[in-house]
Amino acid sequence: MASAANKKFLAISGGVGGAKLVLGLSRCLATGQLSIVANTGDDFRHHGLHISPDLDTVMYTLAALNDTERGWGLASESWNFLAALETLGGETWFRLGDRDLATHIQRSQLLAEGHTLSQVTRRLCQQLGVQYPLWPMSDDEVSTVVHTGEGALPFQHYFVRRQCEPAVTGFEFAGIDAARPQPDFMAQLASSDLSGVIICPSNPFVSVDPILGLPGVRQALRECKAPVIAVSPIVAGMAIKGPAAKMMAELGVPVTALAVAQHYQGVIDCFVVDESDAKLAASIEQLGMTVAVSSTIMKTLAEREALASAIIELAESAR
Repeated sequence: MASAANKKFLAISGGVGGAKLVLGLSRCLATGQLSIVANTGDDFRHHGLHISPDLDTVMYTLAALNDTERGWGLASESWNFLAALETLGGETWFRLGDRDLATHIQRSQLLAEGHTLSQVTRRLCQQLGVQYPLWPMSDDEVSTVVHTGEGALPFQHYFVRRQCEPAVTGFEFAGIDAARPQPDFMAQLASSDLSGVIICPSNPFVSVDPILGLPGVRQALRECKAPVIAVSPIVAGMAIKGPAAKMMAELGVPVTALAVAQHYQGVIDCFVVDESDAKLAASIEQLGMTVAVSSTIMKTLAEREALASAIIELAESAR
């Protein structure tokens, strides 16, 4: 078993739900012990700017700058730009705060100068004092498309502009077959000193699947020497945050932690369910994975730390 100083974990994260657990992990693990890879299927261009919602949510959270009330964006934000844009008849459905706008402008400028998204993210994190490596899942463009009863919608148009209203019939990740996984991410998966991979309680379909769908990632997870642990985003038949439960129901998938475990079958070794879903443990174990029961609702920082600590202990026992 690795000593405390040698523990190294890789977190796979989407936006708000993933960022909560990432923050808890950062409180339990020192610099050099935690790396994070975030979904970029949600990335899009808006008003000529490259916007990376999930990367920014994790970055702002680790920098202690996030708006904990809304769950996204920066705290103490102002909206003068958006008000002026509305006066001019511009599109304001995607809310860009004045301070948040600086991030998107800087990212877009650096990308235009030829820097990769990984290089830009590292630079932004350094400027904001984030000490943990945060990687985009790929430096190549992958765009999540939500197929609905009204036709195909770019993810942000479905999620923000339409407020998840159209019924979902499926998903597509445009560009994924040609995209290359971020090199540091793949190197970490192959590392012999990795203690655990943690799939955060993010939406399995639109936050985690784009990462798992990158060429070679599923195989790398299967071959990974460290245990791969996923945390259910479904608790007692409901999603704690976001449209995962609605999507599952519309796709004809039971809205249960068991269904999420089945979705990850063949990729993960351990599955963490909330105490309210303890009765599902035996059925999940029949899928060939270890089940841990814990409190997975993270309303407070103490709850995030407690769940992170439990997952770290689970990884040690699984090794």
